[in-house]
Amino acid sequence: MTSETHHDLLRSIPLFAGADPADLEALAAVATEADFPAGRSVVRQGDPGSGLFVVLEGTVRVVRDGELLAELGPGKWFGELAVLDRGPRTAAVVTEVPTRCLAVAAWDAERLMLERPTLAVAVARAMAERLRGVLEDHHG
Repeated sequence: MTSETHHDLLRSIPLFAGADPADLEALAAVATEADFPAGRSVVRQGDPGSGLFVVLEGTVRVVRDGELLAELGPGKWFGELAVLDRGPRTAAVVTEVPTRCLAVAAWDAERLMLERPTLAVAVARAMAERLRGVLEDHHG
């Protein structure tokens, strides 16, 4: 995939919905593709968070303490908390089939958010919206 394709993919993700085109271009420029065979851990619960992943092809399972939380396919993402705090992974993510992901390292995302406040605000708003939805689901 090209940087332009990465840009289009990133633009389609709600996490970056409020980012301007130049921000997405800068993000796409630091993104890399990673291939994982079936049954491979992409991230392990409890490991330090090192970045964000977007599924390009394939399917992954998100598992916390042995419980399946979600299955994610193309266009879905995981690891966004690592971009914000680099804290321990809250869940494991394992491929079901050979899977290709677009990866953005936490340190690259952090640098870009420091350089580009509009990107930081867009990500913060998207995370707040996601958290609000979780809280409403939990209390409603």
